[in-house]
Amino acid sequence: MNKRTGSRVFRWSMGLLLTTTIAMLLTPAPLSAQVFTLSKEELIELTPIPDGWERFPDGRPRIPDHLLERARGLSSEEMMGNNYTDGFRILHPGKKMVGRAFTVMFLPARPDLDGFARSRAKAKGITTLNNQTVIDMLGPGDVICVDLFGKKEGGTFVGDNLFYYIMRATKAAGMVVDGSIRDLEGIATMEMPLYFKHADPTAISGVTVAGWNIPVRIGTVTVLPGDLVVGDREGINFVAPTRVQQMLDRADTTHIHDEWTRKKFDEGKYKSSEIYGSPRDPELKKEYQEYLKRRLAELEKERASKK
Repeated sequence: MNKRTGSRVFRWSMGLLLTTTIAMLLTPAPLSAQVFTLSKEELIELTPIPDGWERFPDGRPRIPDHLLERARGLSSEEMMGNNYTDGFRILHPGKKMVGRAFTVMFLPARPDLDGFARSRAKAKGITTLNNQTVIDMLGPGDVICVDLFGKKEGGTFVGDNLFYYIMRATKAAGMVVDGSIRDLEGIATMEMPLYFKHADPTAISGVTVAGWNIPVRIGTVTVLPGDLVVGDREGINFVAPTRVQQMLDRADTTHIHDEWTRKKFDEGKYKSSEIYGSPRDPELKKEYQEYLKRRLAELEKERASKK
């Protein structure tokens, strides 16, 4: 092939690639999704769950209530290896936050994006597209996780009245706002966990609802709809449903190990290095293993009686 022929082939190939790319960009998105929300089928594909678990009608994983209750006893250290982030202001540091993630994403407003989003919403019967559109979807156990890209002024997802509504709707599960809240004086009197970046007196503005129950960024991690959310005075962990049971079982062993270790310390007969992190003496190791087996059986029996 000479240079002239090669040049013609290259130009033809690039033209075909450009035409194909433009066609793909101009192809309308399927209207099965509201605004930028995943369809139920896509959400199910994105968020696998263990056998026997249920889902909400929209497809979001429904972590069983008894596992949520077990998660209240977890510390951040026991959840290491999952999606952890910190750097938030915490309304009630001594109050554990536990629930299922309901995600919301906002983007900086621009007229064409805002018009497109509202048009899609209207086509699906949503007459008003704002923060309350999503707030009205919440139910018991939902922890609303709001990606407001750290916005301070105008990034105020709720004030005290809407915070109160969310507290009632979710049974005080909690809220995470990577952005702002307002009316902090009023919110501070309410007993719902809240993690937020800023407090600001302005009303929400300059943003567009980009979607809900889609992947969002909270702090430094990605959060998926239906994740287990656990917040304490250190930070927030987000755990995929498929990892919840294993993590809780591992935490049981850790709790029992700590329980046994402190019992031995209380006896005053051993140096710390003889007991922690693992007993050196074969007889002590055997004693611990028997203690672990007995306590795990007791926990299982206790939980079974509560079901």
